[in-house]
Amino acid sequence: MNAWRMLFLSVAGVILVGIGLTGFDTVQGFLYLPVIFLTFAGLTGICALLIFWSKLGLRTDPPSCELPRRLV
Repeated sequence: MNAWRMLFLSVAGVILVGIGLTGFDTVQGFLYLPVIFLTFAGLTGICALLIFWSKLGLRTDPPSCELPRRLV
């Protein structure tokens, strides 16, 4: 398990807790889609939305956590 998979599972868990606090019968069904996609990505390592956006031409570079240097 790497950090990306744990991130996907954590976000899915937070959304699912929010759904549970609101009430499972009150929430719109569309809100379950991110939970399903993020859980699938966390468990398998296959991110369906990343594949979708890369096929549309967006880059799939890993995000950089470095701060930009000041030009002073």
